[in-house]
Amino acid sequence: MATATTGKVLRVALIQGNKITEDRPLKRRGPVTIGQDSRNTFIVPVSNLPTTFTLFEYVKDQYALVFTETMDGKVKVGDADLSFQALREQGMAKKRGNVYVLPLNDTSKGRVAVGEVSILFQFVTPPPEPPKAELPPNIKGSFFSGLDQLFFIVLASSVFLHMTGATVLACQPLPPERELTLEDLVQDRFAKALIPVEIKKPEKKVEKGSDKEEKKEEKKTDEKKEASEKPVAAAPSKEEMKAKVASKGLLKILGTAGAGGGAFEDVLGGSTGGADIANALSGASGVGVATSDAVAGGQKGGAAGSAATIGDLGTSGGGNVNLGSKGDAQIRGRVQDAAPDVESSDVDREALARYVKQRKAAITGCYEKELKRNPSLKGKVVVRFTIGTNGRVTEIDIEENTLGNEAVGSCIRSVIRGWVFPFKPDSEATVAYPFVFSPAS
Repeated sequence: MATATTGKVLRVALIQGNKITEDRPLKRRGPVTIGQDSRNTFIVPVSNLPTTFTLFEYVKDQYALVFTETMDGKVKVGDADLSFQALREQGMAKKRGNVYVLPLNDTSKGRVAVGEVSILFQFVTPPPEPPKAELPPNIKGSFFSGLDQLFFIVLASSVFLHMTGATVLACQPLPPERELTLEDLVQDRFAKALIPVEIKKPEKKVEKGSDKEEKKEEKKTDEKKEASEKPVAAAPSKEEMKAKVASKGLLKILGTAGAGGGAFEDVLGGSTGGADIANALSGASGVGVATSDAVAGGQKGGAAGSAATIGDLGTSGGGNVNLGSKGDAQIRGRVQDAAPDVESSDVDREALARYVKQRKAAITGCYEKELKRNPSLKGKVVVRFTIGTNGRVTEIDIEENTLGNEAVGSCIRSVIRGWVFPFKPDSEATVAYPFVFSPAS
């Protein structure tokens, strides 16, 4: 069985017609792709090839040749040169889907014919790397030769002076602190707080004319004494109080009515006296509720009237109106993901698929946002992105978009740009991930 390639690297040459168009050893181990796309390892201008085709797989530190039934070629296995048909018949090339896979080792070499282009491959010892060019010491110079001498002297002097001053201050002894006694504290602080201070009242100054003021005060005191010595007047009797009240306000008007004149007499119809007023007001009653009989009895004119009731105001023939509940129409979308195309053996495809399925809701949200505007929106979007050695997405591009809607692709690109994968490949890995969008109903 073939062994893993360890010390040698794969060398691939392209021959078109009778000329070698490209020949190079692949120092960096990894899958080798061919096709018309510029991102392939080798660009092969053949129309029957897909956009990209993995010719050499690199899985678990071992290369394997991948070919289809339409391809022709030979491979040296041991000491024999076997064609692709012989490899298929003898079972040395295992079938996987619509392709055949043949493991290779360090001694394997062969030729693959793809249309008019032939691809030669073999494993060779990697060429030694050329030594790095270094400048001679007299040109390169030293560290001190590139410094400004004046600036360096000033800087060194400043650092020396500052360090010397700081050292002198640190070496000086601290001044002794004088201890305070209890007498020092009590003498200044507590004595003033405990002993109250007497406040002297200002003395009144005797001025000229004070005799006149004393005489005025004596007169005021004499008047107060005389007022207190006067006898208190007796309280008015009930009859005097009635006479004063009757001569004021409404009672005065009533009195004039009783005397036989005034506006009050016109209102009461010529009644006089308090008794007549009481008789005139005896028929007055409070506010009552109007009834149909009362309204009918109070009609004016010759025609008879009747009181309208609430039943007379009703309408007939009314229908019932049923108002249904209003809700927002929900539009759902379906997202299906196919098998991704991973161009690196460092990435676990199952772990990658699980990680993407856990975040498929965000991809579905990008599609449903535009599906509300266009209910017939459906198609396929293929996203090609590169996973860096730290697990983050470094490069991202929309490789195919049959939706005809750039907003969905832009939204998906923004979502994938923030992904951080739990696995970290040894080298950057490129992944082409397809998403198929369709309405849920």
